[in-house]
Amino acid sequence: MKSPAPTSLGFQITLAARLYRTRLARALGEIGLFPGQEQVLRALGTAPEGLRMGDLARALHVRPPTLTKTIQRLQSQALIERSTLKEDARVVRLALTEAGHEKLALVVKAEDALEVELSGIFKSKAGARLRKSLRRLSRHLAPATPVEEDEPLDDSDE
Repeated sequence: MKSPAPTSLGFQITLAARLYRTRLARALGEIGLFPGQEQVLRALGTAPEGLRMGDLARALHVRPPTLTKTIQRLQSQALIERSTLKEDARVVRLALTEAGHEKLALVVKAEDALEVELSGIFKSKAGARLRKSLRRLSRHLAPATPVEEDEPLDDSDE
């Protein structure tokens, strides 16, 4: 089987995504987070009452077991808290702590800085077209990508 050409769309998307994640990982490391943890903080930051574990997994397009290690690490840093529902103690709800909200603000600042840098390499119309094209690509690929096949959150310190 022939490997993709460096000029192919798939190769360029994969390369750009990998380089973006590497750059973001460096910024996250500076604020004490591993890649993948910021995604959890961001998702929980949009839900003031918190999210059930299954709802969080769906929002991140991963299976609940994939989140376990990430949740444990964030909880050990006192960035998130777990609680159970009064109606059903088997259901775990996750929410940001005050420290979690503060860390999320640092994540947003790091992501915004990278966004400004990337936006600066495009003229405004080209940047808008690229964002629109990437959204279109994501909508096309999402239904054909079951959660079982998604890559796990990175969240590693190896």
